[in-house]
Amino acid sequence: MMTLKQSRKLQSVALGTLSWLVALIIFFPIFWMVLTSFKTEIDAFATPPQLFFTPTLENYLHIQERSDYLHFAWNSIAISFSATVLCMLIAVPAAYSMAFYETKRTRRTLLWMLSTKMLPPVGVLMPIYLLAKNAGLLDSQLGLIIIYTLVNLPIVVWMVYTYFKDIPKDILEAARLDGATLLQEMIRVLLPISKGGLASTVLLSLILCWNEAFWSLNLTSSQAAPLTALIASYSSPEGLFWAKLSAVSTLACAPILIFGWISQKQLVRGLSFGAVK
Repeated sequence: MMTLKQSRKLQSVALGTLSWLVALIIFFPIFWMVLTSFKTEIDAFATPPQLFFTPTLENYLHIQERSDYLHFAWNSIAISFSATVLCMLIAVPAAYSMAFYETKRTRRTLLWMLSTKMLPPVGVLMPIYLLAKNAGLLDSQLGLIIIYTLVNLPIVVWMVYTYFKDIPKDILEAARLDGATLLQEMIRVLLPISKGGLASTVLLSLILCWNEAFWSLNLTSSQAAPLTALIASYSSPEGLFWAKLSAVSTLACAPILIFGWISQKQLVRGLSFGAVK
């Protein structure tokens, strides 16, 4: 008969093995994309796929010769960070009012906000395109910043609202008794307590903005085009050049992957904020 200790050890090993298996399955497409970026087009189309080959940098050199990578990268950085800051400036006061001054319509409002994420973007493409054209915001960073903010605002508000709901109201009431104003209450009490949750929300918003492709492809052409538009430009009527497409995808994904890897502890801490009391 297996003892309880042996059973728990076996369960731990099984869960660990399963976790590594899932991680490898998720990581494999990224690994294969990076590997293919160092192949020639002939090696990229080889059957069966080649794991061992002579690496080359010709795809990366071709990208730099054909397009200005830094221009697209700067657009992605400027748009993603600006949209995230604007989104947080709107979401924090909104979540604060709904979390600490809840009414019978608060829940309905939150559900309505979240339901807008279920709307297919193509369904509102034409009116938004016409609004952006009439406002002179086509192919501009400001236009994408506004769109990205509106697209991600429902999720950001929901996340911040969830973190704020886990904070005891007694802490805020104590601050009011000490004479704290509304602004001091938010800056000196609420934000420091919930900084882990807010940090994870900022990271998630950055990732969503960085990966957004639909609006960047339809509202930009060259001047304000981010890295997602650069990737799409390598799809041509002649077909897909897998090696070059993998190289440009690697260049587009690398910054946000590195940023996410560096910030993973803060992200996990923030996502688990309030889970254990």
